[in-house]
Amino acid sequence: MGFTCGIVGLPNVGKSTLFNALTDTAQAEAANYPFTTIEPNIGRVAVPDPRLDEIHRIAKAKKKTPTYLDFADIAGLVRGASKGEGLGNKFLGHIREVDALAHVLRCFEDPNVTHVENRVDPVADAETVETELLIADLESLERRVEAVEKKAKGDREARLRLPLMVRALDSLRAGEPARRIPVSPGERRALRELQLLTSKPVLYVCNVDEASAASGNAHSERVATWARDQGARSVVISAAIEAELATLGDPAEKQEFLGSLGLEETGLARIIREGYALLDLVTFFTAGPTEARAWTVVRGARAGQAAGAIHTDFERGFIRAETIAYDAFVSCGGEAGARDAGKMRLEGKEYVVQDGDVLLFRFNV
Repeated sequence: MGFTCGIVGLPNVGKSTLFNALTDTAQAEAANYPFTTIEPNIGRVAVPDPRLDEIHRIAKAKKKTPTYLDFADIAGLVRGASKGEGLGNKFLGHIREVDALAHVLRCFEDPNVTHVENRVDPVADAETVETELLIADLESLERRVEAVEKKAKGDREARLRLPLMVRALDSLRAGEPARRIPVSPGERRALRELQLLTSKPVLYVCNVDEASAASGNAHSERVATWARDQGARSVVISAAIEAELATLGDPAEKQEFLGSLGLEETGLARIIREGYALLDLVTFFTAGPTEARAWTVVRGARAGQAAGAIHTDFERGFIRAETIAYDAFVSCGGEAGARDAGKMRLEGKEYVVQDGDVLLFRFNV
């Protein structure tokens, strides 16, 4: 099961620099002119999780495998993209393919780095991108509603879809993104199936200068306030620092460099964790002498679905899941100790997997 977070923003805000640092590669050319990235580059990054380190140690496993997130570096958007300006529909199509958005905003002053609109105003930049996505959604949904209205007279499925589509259209016409439409749990999947650009969850990434990496600056504070008002979250990073960190191979050297800047961890680690939370994902673990491994499922996934994330045969022949909470696994010194202490539970396929569960699946095919 793959999850992709698209890195978006106006040209020259630090998207490709951030992507290069995230993936520790030079897959995306970082240059000081618009549209450097024409096709979305994909980078897979490990999700940092100290729980996996502890499980690996306790289980004395030979191998440790983290869970991963995919990040897509998407070319910069400009005002008028919904009408075909810049990369236009190509940009919008790439956004449609990702699960969530990491929206990079320029929160630094530098006369040597051009801004597509000759200003430094991260909130205005955020509103520009949001407006273009909203216009694209509005035009797309207006066409679809018209078609479904005609079809609804003789099609039960169309009649069921129409009320949600009309509510979404009303919201977009009022300038509200689709992610803020109140929906019941039963409507969430239907809303996702509409594939509206503004329905995707957003994390605002404030790219600040090196001196502001630890505490942010006036620009990032404005973004934080604006994001909260939008029901969104924000994170402060310095893409320049992250790019420099990516060139340091020794973990101790990285930590020393971070400490000299007043930082406890990399901005990338925060972005990855926030991206994970943004997608409403949880982690479960498997552990044995061969491998300790982290796995990703959507919050609310049941044990049978979690088994299927490992292998379809596990889900097809599911018998039970031997389940240990992470804290119990650690305090009891592993699987055997948890079993002896009565901390191991036998759960059926309808059990809702909890973040941190250590699971052993029994199956028969």
